[in-house]
Amino acid sequence: MGDWWHRNIIEPGKLPLLLALAAFVITFAVVRVITRLIRAGRGPFHDISAGDAHVHHVVPGVVLMCVGGFGTVASRGGGWTAAAMGVVFGVGAGLVLDEFALILYLHDVYWTEQGRKSVEVVVITTALVGILLTGVVPFGVNDLTPGQRLGRGGLLLSVLLNLLLVLVSLAKGKLWVAVLGVFLPPVALVGALRLARTGSPWAKLLYPHFPRTRARAERRTRGHDALWGRPRRWLDQILGGIPDDDPPR
Repeated sequence: MGDWWHRNIIEPGKLPLLLALAAFVITFAVVRVITRLIRAGRGPFHDISAGDAHVHHVVPGVVLMCVGGFGTVASRGGGWTAAAMGVVFGVGAGLVLDEFALILYLHDVYWTEQGRKSVEVVVITTALVGILLTGVVPFGVNDLTPGQRLGRGGLLLSVLLNLLLVLVSLAKGKLWVAVLGVFLPPVALVGALRLARTGSPWAKLLYPHFPRTRARAERRTRGHDALWGRPRRWLDQILGGIPDDDPPR
């Protein structure tokens, strides 16, 4: 175990990244527990206010991200200073991304369906950082031979092509497919070729001109939601809590 830790974490300089990820996940979990207790009126916790303004935890999160980010840059490499700054940055990122939906909509949507965006972003961020810790290089170019790496033009073209496929998948409303497609190009290709979800930017822009395609996309979206809608809502409620039926404006 000690050899694995030294070979895979210490030598590549991944300890700050590992500590940042751990701090990020733990902070998100703790904050969600505290906000649920405040919502239920239990425990000693309560909202923080400055006069009539409610101070969201994204505010100290931004401060901690700045301290951790600039501190990591100033640490000039590894060592325990960089590791400590990684923890500070992870805590700040957890506070900020827990309220990502508030930043996106510029409105307090924490306990609404729109607030689920925060949970999705946290899960995706955790997955991406976890993949980086395993040593996987994005865009599926980590297994190239030295001779193939010399063909810089072909490598750059493949990266740009896969990036285009990822962006198309995002435009079609396939968030998870796009994330996986960053590291697995065939997944991005499948996401770019399949029909878009109704309500996605791609569908809103193009499908009004193609009624048959729009009808097929609506049927496929309904079938997908019928199959995966309930498990997804169940998982969302575990991670983010049950949204309000009639949220205050």
